[in-house]
Amino acid sequence: MGLGGCIILIAVGAILTFATDWHMQDVNLTVVGLILMAVGLIGVATFTGIARRRRVVVPPTTPVVEEERHHHHSDGYSDGYGV
Repeated sequence: MGLGGCIILIAVGAILTFATDWHMQDVNLTVVGLILMAVGLIGVATFTGIARRRRVVVPPTTPVVEEERHHHHSDGYSDGYGV
């Protein structure tokens, strides 16, 4: 469950706790809403803790510079000894 799911749990819990006046037999919607908000807050705390650990700062490395290669083209007159 991601951050969005946790926020939805908090919102649904707040709606059940503060914005409804339904009365169901054997179910206390206020307590259910409080439980949903608590689970959502625990989820947000866990998600941010994990996300903070994943952000690892990598120190900059020295750039790789390739050597220029000098290609000597043989013109047929060289014997390979600089003559």
